[in-house]
Amino acid sequence: MGAINHSVATLRLFGDDLAPDEISALLGAGPTVSYRKGQELVGSKTGVVRIAKTGSWRLSATRREPEDLEAQIFEILEQLTQDLNVWESLARFQPDLFCGLFMGSSNDGLPLSAKALLFLGQRGVALELDIYDVG
Repeated sequence: MGAINHSVATLRLFGDDLAPDEISALLGAGPTVSYRKGQELVGSKTGVVRIAKTGSWRLSATRREPEDLEAQIFEILEQLTQDLNVWESLARFQPDLFCGLFMGSSNDGLPLSAKALLFLGQRGVALELDIYDVG
């Protein structure tokens, strides 16, 4: 089994009543991208204006090539509060770690340590994996 070519990872929270500044204050760090429900969003490439259907707070890790999802998990979570009560209060926003894994061949894989999985689980963060094959 070969190694995944590269990976991207983003912690995401969504909700109609999500207030990005409040999330940042609770977590102790600012997002990469955030907006409130109803906010006008302008496409950076297209210039097309759309209205946010729900609020969003997202914090992205540095892209890793070759893949290092484990490091990305800790890059994100170690800059945020360690207070599990805060994380519990954010459960209504269904936090997840959205990961893009880009294969370099037809049979690649990656391990995740128990520590990384525990870090996510203690905070109620679901792990979402999108795996893209080399083709």
